[in-house]
Amino acid sequence: MEVSITQWIVTIVIILALLAYDFVFHVRKPHEPTIKEAGLWTSFYVAIALLFGLFIFFWDGGDIAVQYYAGFVTEQALSVDNLFVFLIIMASFKVPRADQQKVLLFGIVVALIARTLFIVIGAAAINRWAALFYVFGLFLIYTAAKLIKDEVQDGGDDDEANNVMVRLAKRFLKTTDSYDGDKLFTWENGKKVMTPMLLVMVAIGLTDIMFALDSIPAIFGLTQETYIVFTATAFSLMGLRQLYFLIDGLLDRLIYLSWGLAVILGFIGVKLMLHALHENNLPFINGGNPVPVFEVSTLLSLVVIVGVLVVTVVASLYSPRGKKLREDEAVNR
Repeated sequence: MEVSITQWIVTIVIILALLAYDFVFHVRKPHEPTIKEAGLWTSFYVAIALLFGLFIFFWDGGDIAVQYYAGFVTEQALSVDNLFVFLIIMASFKVPRADQQKVLLFGIVVALIARTLFIVIGAAAINRWAALFYVFGLFLIYTAAKLIKDEVQDGGDDDEANNVMVRLAKRFLKTTDSYDGDKLFTWENGKKVMTPMLLVMVAIGLTDIMFALDSIPAIFGLTQETYIVFTATAFSLMGLRQLYFLIDGLLDRLIYLSWGLAVILGFIGVKLMLHALHENNLPFINGGNPVPVFEVSTLLSLVVIVGVLVVTVVASLYSPRGKKLREDEAVNR
């Protein structure tokens, strides 16, 4: 896939313009978005992502477009899972509801920067060492197994608010006990000190970097085109702030999401291992020659990923436990 400098510049300018618009018109003035507002803007960002896929379809062909859509859907699903951790961090720091938008936008920007760095490093490494596909594949299979292990042991109830990133932030950053609006610094006893807002932003930012370790190998398992990896990742992050407020009440009801993500990550891990064998150059495997194995097409990957997500959501909402959560929420309302 040949991508001109002009195309790169236009893409980056569009993404930066969307972020700037988000900050100026939505985040700068603290407020809690309504369900209608969150729904409209989530639909807007999803529509942009889908339209961009059509642009790729007409410009670069159907195969590249399928790679983009598969990457976007996978990254979006992983982003939804990340929202669970964001909820825990927000609750841990007791962030005022009206100020959560600013924290989320900061997290999105940090995630975009961190994942861009990982993409550049990952693309360069893959081009130089094809054996890295083995590493990525094994890592994703390990991550999938760990998700399943955690679900079996904890029953999907992860209430550990003080995760490692939160503990690190609290240990090294001393702040005031109360918020001062959405300010990062305030004055206390004649001294300028940090507020908990800065602390929660650091925790979110560090957590975002950890998330990149899972998401980047996953999307490289679907496409090795750097431009597609970057755009699919970027567009999956763009609407994350609005999605947070839209499905806030729904997140607790997606009780099988971790199982679905485990299946997806395990599937992509196996796909990467098969691709690594097909491109093999390690001397201790088949004498350094490629191994003739079945390779999973990107179209099949897209079908499997979407299918797993649909089954996961339907099973979560209509299982006995999911129905009880829906009934409890209705009673609370």
